[in-house]
Amino acid sequence: MSDPQATTPLRRQPVQQRSAKRVELMLDASAQLIDEIGYDALTTTLIAKRAGVAVGSLYQFFPDKRAVVRALTQRNVDRFLTEVGERLAREDPGHWWDVVDSVLDIYLHMHRSVPGFSRVHFGDVVDRQLLDESRDNNRVIADSLAELVRHYVANPGDRLSLVMAVAIEAADALLKFAFARDPQGDPEVVVETKSLVKGYLANRLGE
Repeated sequence: MSDPQATTPLRRQPVQQRSAKRVELMLDASAQLIDEIGYDALTTTLIAKRAGVAVGSLYQFFPDKRAVVRALTQRNVDRFLTEVGERLAREDPGHWWDVVDSVLDIYLHMHRSVPGFSRVHFGDVVDRQLLDESRDNNRVIADSLAELVRHYVANPGDRLSLVMAVAIEAADALLKFAFARDPQGDPEVVVETKSLVKGYLANRLGE
């Protein structure tokens, strides 16, 4: 699977449990603040205050707010891919059709329940190449999902990653539309999104 954490936004890795917990508190605080005031109004001072740490403590690990949000985004990517992988292992779908349902359902759940995710998604609000300097954020996700889906496709070919990237771009745009219409995601638009994505993938991957 492609590694979305080939580089890290951290100035240094926390080696003690106490330091790791402090970093997690900073990420949690940034997520809460992004929901409340948005990325543009976010500052390192506000993040530190909400997390209950000194600003100097934040700067030990992050050079600026962009790095904090990049780390938050990477945490969301890890959670997303882990949940997808665990569901596929648990349910053992027999067809990529079911994989699409799982991926979209997990994305919808995170959008509704994970602080900051509805504003940042996978980092595009900050930078379309926040996760990897050589690929845009959706392509990082697409490459990782392509490796998961490959096991459920008879003849995946060498264009599977591109096919997944197109499907993800389409789904991303439509789901943003769904949440613009309804804070919980317009259910009719969600149904149409699944139909469109499955139709496209069926045309490229076969029924």
